[in-house]
Amino acid sequence: MIAKLQCVVLDCPDVRTLARFYQAVLGGEVNRPDPRWAVGDGFATLHTDAGLVFAFQRVEDYRAPQWPDAAHPQQFHLDLDVPDLDRAQGEVLALGATLLRADPRGWRVLADPAGHPFCLLRG
Repeated sequence: MIAKLQCVVLDCPDVRTLARFYQAVLGGEVNRPDPRWAVGDGFATLHTDAGLVFAFQRVEDYRAPQWPDAAHPQQFHLDLDVPDLDRAQGEVLALGATLLRADPRGWRVLADPAGHPFCLLRG
């Protein structure tokens, strides 16, 4: 092993909004004290219940991905296992997600409030 993943950092226009969105989806604590990061208006963290850490970094003139438009690529996406696709979709939509595609093979592609794609998969 060469490295250990410290966190996944997502660019966005509003760090608190996106941190709270993912907190509602994944659980965890927003801006838990951690000597590795200084949080504020331009940077927030989410320590998930699963032990993963996400960070959210404010970017001026942020350009959201436009899935599946290659001119505005998604850059990465998250796959999230859920026990009930319909219920999970309704919950994330209520939190501010946008449905991009209900794949006929059995998963849903959505975008978070900053436009980052993520998939809900039957887990």
